[in-house]
Amino acid sequence: MERITALGPFLAAILLVANPHAVWAQTAVIEDLVAANRILVNEGVLDAYGHVSIRHPGKPNRYLLSRSLAPVLVTADDIIEYDLDSVPIDAKGRASVLERFIHGEIYNVLPDVGAVIHSHSPAVIPFSVTQVPMRPLYHQSTFLYGGVPVWDIRDVDSPDAAALLVRNGLLGKSLAAALGDRPVALLRGHGNVVVGPDVQTAVKYAVFTEVNARLQTIAIGLGGPIKYISADEAAARAQAPSDFPRAWTLWKKRALEKQ
Repeated sequence: MERITALGPFLAAILLVANPHAVWAQTAVIEDLVAANRILVNEGVLDAYGHVSIRHPGKPNRYLLSRSLAPVLVTADDIIEYDLDSVPIDAKGRASVLERFIHGEIYNVLPDVGAVIHSHSPAVIPFSVTQVPMRPLYHQSTFLYGGVPVWDIRDVDSPDAAALLVRNGLLGKSLAAALGDRPVALLRGHGNVVVGPDVQTAVKYAVFTEVNARLQTIAIGLGGPIKYISADEAAARAQAPSDFPRAWTLWKKRALEKQ
């Protein structure tokens, strides 16, 4: 109980009304959600903007997302519960993220997604506005094999489209459709969206997508044919054992030490 209440009264209320046998697991998920915000800032993926959500661990038709706040400042008491229409269950006067519809619509159409990240990952953006496709070229980014779709908000007939923000359900649905079964999609002139079965995996994908974009830009600048990851290599990596928890532990420690 001490661990739960230490995370704040709002979080404690969320957890204790759910299945009491899953309380400790849910507490760990929320802790990771808070840590994910800070890790992604520390690793150069998020800045003052961008957001991370998780599907509610006890209610799959809801999700958890911070109030409108710089990611590095997020704590457990900033988390708001939403339904899949992105309507807050009880915001308690806190301002919601304008682009929360990215999260709700993805969760609505992709039941296997457990976490969603939207960022303005800087090295990624040039690949959203040029004819050069993002392709994996090192072992940590093999999840990108198979293509990275680019979604253009101009293609959606919405009065909000010109603002380049996904601030209604129509735009969110269009983005979710463009993402399809891929872990990453680019938003033209805006950033990207990254999904995973859990928040740790989504963070890994977001970090290594940014790194791959930097490396690909460097490789293109060097000139000559680039030896990208092959289909066989991508398939082998997908089946290979992973020691990713080592990276997560390091990233989390490094990010939380800066509090």
